[in-house]
Amino acid sequence: MNDKKAQDVHKNLETAISKDGTELKGDDWSFCPVCGNKIPKIQKLKFCMSCGTNIEYLRTHRTIQPEEVKNPYIIPSQSPQYYVPPVSYGPKKIQDDEITNPKNHDLWGTKASIGVPLGAFLLMNFLTAGILIIIIYTSFDIDILYNLISNPYFLIFSSFFELIFIVVPVAYVSKYLQNPNLENKLGLLGFTVRGFEKKGILKEILIGLGFAIVALFLVAIVSFLTELLLEVFLGIEIVRNVSSTTSDIEYIIGSADILSIILLSIVMILIIGTSEEILFRGFMQKGLVRSLGSKAGLIITAFIFAIIHVLGVITMFLDDPLVLLVSFLLSFIPYFAISLLLGFIYYWRNENLLAVVVTHGVYDALTIIFAFILYNFF
Repeated sequence: MNDKKAQDVHKNLETAISKDGTELKGDDWSFCPVCGNKIPKIQKLKFCMSCGTNIEYLRTHRTIQPEEVKNPYIIPSQSPQYYVPPVSYGPKKIQDDEITNPKNHDLWGTKASIGVPLGAFLLMNFLTAGILIIIIYTSFDIDILYNLISNPYFLIFSSFFELIFIVVPVAYVSKYLQNPNLENKLGLLGFTVRGFEKKGILKEILIGLGFAIVALFLVAIVSFLTELLLEVFLGIEIVRNVSSTTSDIEYIIGSADILSIILLSIVMILIIGTSEEILFRGFMQKGLVRSLGSKAGLIITAFIFAIIHVLGVITMFLDDPLVLLVSFLLSFIPYFAISLLLGFIYYWRNENLLAVVVTHGVYDALTIIFAFILYNFF
């Protein structure tokens, strides 16, 4: 306490003056001599309710209690006396204007980048298998099941299950967005026209169409070279026998008509290409590139993409290890090559999926159309 304040308090002790001008003497205090606030008429009141002055000590000793004696009405703060921002949990939210270029934000890590797509893949196959089990349970006829699986219209129907590849990553990325509406979720995954004018959108479509043609030649060349090398090392007969049975398109087009081919081509462009690219490039590659680097992200994504697409083929030859190896390489290497191409396009187009989706969907559609033409007219 400074000297001036001590003098004022001492004066008030000698003759306490109420706020309405009434002079009070002795212990008849209605107002605190220190802060001047009214003292409530409470028996044995020891401390001023406003400033915490020890009234009892003041009356007895005619001086203010020393400051080292703790005042029960004044609780010292245990927290620092400066602004502490509120604690926020989870990743920093991405604003709307940062969605197409979220380089300053942490996105999903390696585990999520691989685990979420694999979870979506398992969920899709679980639902498909559930339908097949119901069919077997109700019909008790394996031939019906075989005919159903080889029916192109069933393939068209089951292709809609791949929409799970969009639903799962879209739901997952919500926590990274300040405004998690559907447009922003798809935008964060790269499936957006935001920032493009009409000419820009047309340019992406043309790039996609051009690379779809490139992909056809790429897969044809890679498949030819793979088969040639395997024939050199493993023998011509076994490789050609396996290659004639590992095509996953031939058994579809064998019972297909023109209408089913048209519908299947539309499904390939609108559903298959879109859903798989959102999952593998828009989610998996995007996350892996940020956690492992551009090259590792591209290669790991291509590897997983290819493995998933050849699982159905290699399970047909589990009883013969050599045939299994040949069938695996004949299927895996072309898939790996086209997946590398799709990953490169995605990287080149600054993580926008427009061109990539067109390339994937049109390539799948052209593959089925050409296979149908060759099977039926040559």
